[in-house]
Amino acid sequence: MALRKIKLGKYIYQSDEKNSNLELSLDQVRGISTQKMFIDTKANMEGVPLNNYRIVRPNQFAYVPDTSRRGNKISLAFNNTSESYLVSSISVVFYVDEKQINPEYLFMYFNRPEFDRYSRYNSFGSAREPFNWEDMCDIEIELPDIETQKKFVDVYLSMLENQKSYERGLEDLKLVCDVYIEDLRKKGPLFELSKHLTRRMEKNSDFSVQKLIGVGKEGFIEPKQSKDETNGHICYLVKKNDFVFAPPQLHQGSIDYYVGDETLKCSDAYIVFYINDESELDPLYLMMMLKNPNMQHMIWFYRDGVREQFNFEQLSEIAIPIPKIETQRSLSAIFRCYLERKEINERLKTQIKDICPILIKGSIEEAKGA
Repeated sequence: MALRKIKLGKYIYQSDEKNSNLELSLDQVRGISTQKMFIDTKANMEGVPLNNYRIVRPNQFAYVPDTSRRGNKISLAFNNTSESYLVSSISVVFYVDEKQINPEYLFMYFNRPEFDRYSRYNSFGSAREPFNWEDMCDIEIELPDIETQKKFVDVYLSMLENQKSYERGLEDLKLVCDVYIEDLRKKGPLFELSKHLTRRMEKNSDFSVQKLIGVGKEGFIEPKQSKDETNGHICYLVKKNDFVFAPPQLHQGSIDYYVGDETLKCSDAYIVFYINDESELDPLYLMMMLKNPNMQHMIWFYRDGVREQFNFEQLSEIAIPIPKIETQRSLSAIFRCYLERKEINERLKTQIKDICPILIKGSIEEAKGA
């Protein structure tokens, strides 16, 4: 038959391969995001034994059963690389019968918002609200024949390869910035930022500012939790040309530069600062410096305290090369191009994900007509 209705559990198999002999190292540890991808882990791995971590081989899936506090989405990823990864022991790892189901086709199925809604709906009923292995096996899908699956997977992979090609060019552009920065650092001289930056600690005392922002690795974000408006006066104001960063995550690039005219506010957990008027320091050049991998490693090394914060005083003590303003602006132009292309790349990834429901529907319609 070209199309049949199946229970997924008949064609998927759980894997419980542990890293018992420490075959894989810390470099292979990954987290699993709700965006359906493997990411660098956010966990503190210092002193954590890796022998109990689960191995995710190529063409295998991994997901976190706990769906609570994840924005009504399930954290799931497919290893479409030639490498093996390590994931936490709380994750479920599985693979498919590839004679019956193309794994990339199943991944397209998982990428649909309908699957997030289904997994969330079917995970109610306990404190942790898990979407466990039995729930995964109980999924009923309309499955086209393997050739039809492959045909629509080829369309998906073609689009994905175009996006990856664009992304590789994007990383080459960033490499140009990083190499130039390292060359400037080696040649010197270096200047402390203390003479160029001022911290802004203005509070929203009259409650006049309503819009609240946060900062993540990719820049400004809508905060997951907003403070009660009755406590709005403890928020810091964010004005045009201000920088905002998260002290615990600055080493991960959690900083952004605000160029809008409207005054905003942010939690007092963030630090707001600006470049002094008399300073010949280009804002985007400073952003490029603070997002440089070597600079982020140094920030990580110098974090201190129980919460491992990197405060404004420590930032002010950092010394960076400050070439002529013309050189800074030339580098800023490259960095701006990188940021713009990065934004385009994120839109491409979103578009590819959005087309998954269309491809799944198309494959089902074609199989019905066969």
